[in-house]
Amino acid sequence: METLAHLPDPPAQRLAIQVKPAAERALRREHPWVFEEAITKQNTKGIAGSLAIIFDRKKDKFLAAGLYDPHSPIRIKALQFGQPARIDALWFSGKIEQAYERRKPLLESDTNSYRFLYGENDGLPGLVADVYDQVLVLKLYSFIWLPYLKMVLPPLLRLSECTTVVLRLSRNLQARPDLCHGLSDGQVIHGTLEKEEIIFREHGLLFSANVVKGHKTGYFLDHRHNRKRIGELAKEKTVLDVFAYAGGFSVHALAGGATAVTSLDISAQALEMAAQNVALNHLGGRHRTLTGDAFEQMEQLSKTGQRFDIVIVDPPSFAKQRSEREKALQAYRQLAALAAGIVAPKGLLLLASCSSRITAPEFFEAVLEVLDNHPRQFRESRRTYHDTDHPIGFPEGAYLKAIYLEAQQ
Repeated sequence: METLAHLPDPPAQRLAIQVKPAAERALRREHPWVFEEAITKQNTKGIAGSLAIIFDRKKDKFLAAGLYDPHSPIRIKALQFGQPARIDALWFSGKIEQAYERRKPLLESDTNSYRFLYGENDGLPGLVADVYDQVLVLKLYSFIWLPYLKMVLPPLLRLSECTTVVLRLSRNLQARPDLCHGLSDGQVIHGTLEKEEIIFREHGLLFSANVVKGHKTGYFLDHRHNRKRIGELAKEKTVLDVFAYAGGFSVHALAGGATAVTSLDISAQALEMAAQNVALNHLGGRHRTLTGDAFEQMEQLSKTGQRFDIVIVDPPSFAKQRSEREKALQAYRQLAALAAGIVAPKGLLLLASCSSRITAPEFFEAVLEVLDNHPRQFRESRRTYHDTDHPIGFPEGAYLKAIYLEAQQ
């Protein structure tokens, strides 16, 4: 931990806070966010990582405790609710052990890549930890964690048995290097990293993640269960993987015995990664890549009469802000209509959304509305959400939803 020796210790001063009635009610439901405008009383100015104790207004009794973030509109990220507790190394170790216990069933499969900590959903707001074989990637979304890194790393390393730790910083942290105490995005803070790209296993298949420069922490682990399902259904099928990125669905389909798989993405670089992941598993020969805009390419495939037994449509988030919600829903409707037109008779369509601002009911309703009015009939067979290492601990933690639809003719 020598790299972290210069980091500040947790601030000694504690804040006493009172909040508006609506915020009190949310905290009683153990919602982890307290917004700046919800604070009505504060005894002193806080710095990033200050422990904030929130008292109820009527009885002045303990309501919750959290870490203070002066650089975010979510001013307090709550950690402890209802009963006071000493927020120290032992407390963090307990939280991390609870998170690890939740992942144990997944780790009994032939998988050595998983989300160890999922921020608020594991009771540690703004802190994400992903494991890729022997490499732990720690991503910070708030400055509050810098004084606590020396506390959280030992239990993470002990339980994961990782030998290397890579630090990733969210954009808001990268924008303020003056507040990062010399730490930077992609920095190795424990052990050594021989190569940026780490090979890991997902249900027995090999994939590569760039843990220094890749999206998020290097790979998208949340769809693991859906990728496995597609592999189980792909035997002797033709498959189109739309928004393929690094080819997760494509590799599972090929391993499951698909006769031909097409990976479609607008990014040639992403498709290179997909081809590399196919090669890692010695599954070449039945795989091709198609570079282009998903909407345009699906329309072209439809015009030329091409059909696929399985079509997977897993786009990036379409709604980063509330104002983009209707535009996102329209995009999902359009994708559903285009994809339905290229599914073979008796084929399968998998549509997914990772837009957190679009709820699951809204997404399913938009898709089903389109398919109910489609010339071909589709029957819903399954809905899925997050894999087990992405538990949902509060409403805003839910973002991934997928629906399986079978063409009836």
